[in-house]
Amino acid sequence: MKKIFIAGILLAASSTGFAQDVDKLISKDYVTKVIKTLSADDMQGRGTFTPGIEKAAQFIEGEYKSIGLKPMEGQTGYRQNFTMVRTTPVNSAVSVNGTVVAPEKVAIISATSFNWSKPEDAQISKVTADMDFAKEYRSFLGKGNGQIVFVDPKFEEFFKRLQRYTRSRTAFKDAPPTPPVVFILGNYDAVNSFNIVNQVKSEELPLFNIAGIIPGKSKPNEYVVFSGHYDHLGILKGAEVMQGDSIANGADDDASGTTAVITLAKYFKKLNNNERTLIFVAFTAEEIGEYGSAYFAKTVDPDKVVAMFNIEMIGKPSKWGTNSAFITGFERSNFGTILQNNLTQTKFKFYPDPYPDQNLFYRSDNASLAEVGVPAHTISTDQIDSDKLYHTVKDELSSLDVDNITATIKAIALSSRTIVSGQDTPTRVPKVK
Repeated sequence: MKKIFIAGILLAASSTGFAQDVDKLISKDYVTKVIKTLSADDMQGRGTFTPGIEKAAQFIEGEYKSIGLKPMEGQTGYRQNFTMVRTTPVNSAVSVNGTVVAPEKVAIISATSFNWSKPEDAQISKVTADMDFAKEYRSFLGKGNGQIVFVDPKFEEFFKRLQRYTRSRTAFKDAPPTPPVVFILGNYDAVNSFNIVNQVKSEELPLFNIAGIIPGKSKPNEYVVFSGHYDHLGILKGAEVMQGDSIANGADDDASGTTAVITLAKYFKKLNNNERTLIFVAFTAEEIGEYGSAYFAKTVDPDKVVAMFNIEMIGKPSKWGTNSAFITGFERSNFGTILQNNLTQTKFKFYPDPYPDQNLFYRSDNASLAEVGVPAHTISTDQIDSDKLYHTVKDELSSLDVDNITATIKAIALSSRTIVSGQDTPTRVPKVK
């Protein structure tokens, strides 16, 4: 009993010591500086393939260099360069039963030009009002020679988001082309004829993650990843412009997560006691298909990655208030349990994802590594079911609570310590077959 009592005192003392380190090494002033820079108007919303994202990349590289991170093995700098093919619509026209369909009611996903008018050109499907379009739309991709999908007007809001996604189509250079899908908003009792013409142009463009490491002392071949995405939507057009503001600054989504990655890199470098190798990566192209994280997953051996802390939208208090956050896929490994055990001496608490209908576990940059068995989870505080600023020009620094961001970063630093030290190893996530 005496030994247990002494052990309890030592554990409490250790936790207190770590908490003091966190308060000393992670400051609100630094957090404010980083997120203010990343979400400023001169970053132009950090849209993929824009000068704004280049400027953001240079800033992150500068912070990594100042902190003293090393490039990943085989790299001469912090950039993980890769090439994507961007396909942009040039001209399209759609008619059904001899009547032209208005452009705002059409969303075409295609990397190729095509001309459809015969029944054998495409399979026709419908999304009825009793279905969940947000969950089901991916099931239409990659089927048959092509798809025409009529979508009930009930889903107009999601349809608008889908249209934004289809303004351009991006794929890896070596990816095989997928069959086109044409989504049409409207109810049609019968489809007697259709004529769909779609013309596109394709161009090869460079992309880059920004990644740096702190080598592990005794377990250098075991990796712990801290990540967030630094891209956002860029400059919006048309109805998305609000009160003359067209810049989607992405302060919460995901300048807040990228700020956490940079701040944690600075913290762990100062501590200089990590037994496992720590990888800090700012992903590109999350908003157009999670391509940065998909490429990153090709560059690391998943069996060597013991955990991934993906950080996404921590700018506002969660549904449980301050000092709380949720972990996607909480039930898929004991990752969350380990984190919470490391916070027993603090006020902060991690909860399971309260929004299972949003399918968040596979909607962020943790997905590519989770699919191959890595305990890769996303940490967030966003109330995604009611966040009216999400993907709008109003996602600005002024709408965020920097105290909440700072507290969440500190909690991640404290909760990760036994994984960083090699003491705890989360159970693996079931692989996607």
